[in-house]
Amino acid sequence: MKNPALLVAGAALLATVAGALWWRMGSPAPIPVLAGLDDAKMASLYASPLPVIDRPLSVFHIGHSLVNRDMPAMLAQLAGEGHRYESQLGWGAQLQSHWGDSPVNGFEAENAHPRYRDAREAVNSGDYDAIVLTEMVEIRDALRYFDSARYLAQFAESALAARPDARIYLYETWHPLDDPEGWLERIDADLARYWEAGILRPALLHLPEGSRIQLIPAGQALAALVRTIEAEGGVGNVTDRRDLFSDQIHLNDLGNYFIALVHYAVLYGSSPEGLPHELKRADGTAADAPAPETARLMQQIAWQVARSTPLTGLAP
Repeated sequence: MKNPALLVAGAALLATVAGALWWRMGSPAPIPVLAGLDDAKMASLYASPLPVIDRPLSVFHIGHSLVNRDMPAMLAQLAGEGHRYESQLGWGAQLQSHWGDSPVNGFEAENAHPRYRDAREAVNSGDYDAIVLTEMVEIRDALRYFDSARYLAQFAESALAARPDARIYLYETWHPLDDPEGWLERIDADLARYWEAGILRPALLHLPEGSRIQLIPAGQALAALVRTIEAEGGVGNVTDRRDLFSDQIHLNDLGNYFIALVHYAVLYGSSPEGLPHELKRADGTAADAPAPETARLMQQIAWQVARSTPLTGLAP
């Protein structure tokens, strides 16, 4: 007859092992800590601002629905005649998939427009003054599973090999409004811990000496705008953060207009103050416009954040 005590002990051991396995399988993989340029090398690399652009740019956008079709179209209208752009987009697409090492989710739907161009072909063509890349959201999952820094470096290397004077940009985005850590709290923390330490610094380590990737601090600017508007109880036709979004993460026309201003400020190194605020969407229809006082605030904040955030390539 089997010893009841041994049966109980064995059952307890199996339960412990099963629990440990469930915990391991159910827990997210740790975010890798990668080597990257140290503070001193970063300070030296970005010590000098980029020369200001005084001509229309050709820009290629690589990303997903937080780039979308309307924001680049609005940027082109802000920049004026001569600004040219194309893109490759996806649904929550990783840089890895845009490189071609996995399928781009939503590829056919998101690129069914006249501005589409194959990302690798575009980057290797040397046709563009600026290449703007962003990584998927959730950014933590991008770092855990999709080797973000490696693919940012590969895109940058290819662009610079084709055109040494090309400017490479990393577009910092955001996460859902209902993030349990807090929407503003995560934007405050994520730039340093994920976008810079997790992607930008490790990518720079693999580029030729002296090569730079500038930052487009859209998440930082969006947080600054929301803080100002909510502290004032609303400005014009924006009362709080929800008035900038169509759902928990995607922007509406007002939000896209603001992010286009941030792109303009960084790419052109020029204040967007005084630029038009009544623009069209990519399909030619009239976009919902910010009220004049809202537009003025958006333009001021876009320029302030672009100048005050390190790594944008602008003079402080």
